[in-house]
Amino acid sequence: MFIDSHCHINFPELAARMPEVLAKMAENQVTHALCVSVDLPDFPQVLALAEQYPHIFASVGVHPDYEDTPEPTVEQLVALADHPKIVAIGETGLDYYRLKGDLVWQRERFRVHIRASRETRKPLIIHTRAASEDTIRLMKEEGAGTGAGGVAGVMHCFTESLEVAQAAMEQGFYISFSGIVTFKSAKELQAVALAVPLERMLIETDSPYLAPVPFRGRMNEPGYVAHVAEYIATLKGVSLRDVAAQTSENFFNLFQTARS
Repeated sequence: MFIDSHCHINFPELAARMPEVLAKMAENQVTHALCVSVDLPDFPQVLALAEQYPHIFASVGVHPDYEDTPEPTVEQLVALADHPKIVAIGETGLDYYRLKGDLVWQRERFRVHIRASRETRKPLIIHTRAASEDTIRLMKEEGAGTGAGGVAGVMHCFTESLEVAQAAMEQGFYISFSGIVTFKSAKELQAVALAVPLERMLIETDSPYLAPVPFRGRMNEPGYVAHVAEYIATLKGVSLRDVAAQTSENFFNLFQTARS
């Protein structure tokens, strides 16, 4: 049993192929998937998928890369998260790679999501790229994580250093690896994946992007998360069954409303 902890199957390129996407999940023993929100205008599509399919869950949030989109408030996020199939807040975070200049608005948006997570007691899905120092700093300032009275979460599609992973894990966060970890060029990330305990790890596709080897360069989909698990099992020298079981258990431990 595998779980894709982060995908965007509401995006048009996957939504148009939904029967095929779901069949591929079943074929590859991917039993559940979390469809992650990136903005409020498209949130109804995300929620509709979760309501239609028992094995699909959803989040609510606004991605840090989306500059020209309605800005969420804590009250909005809390209200939208009040649904049994909404298991998380996000994705949120900071991205200094794609956007440059004065990004005060991005940091404020991140703070709003952390506050909504604390109020709803639902985990955060965090995106960080070229912004790890500020990401960890804001997490601490706003009380993200179990040590600060907040809720745990996940550093999704992780590509940062082991030091960043350790800082996040100290705050009760899980580290999620995508198809990037299977790329030949990802030696530093593979070293991080080797060091992160299986008990603190999730797997994801971030589909329709970042298809793992042997599908690199093609459209990604949740069924391919099994290949991420296979790579991690080989990297760590453990059985695929152990990776599948532990990452699935981690998913339900983090997103506890999904378990029920």
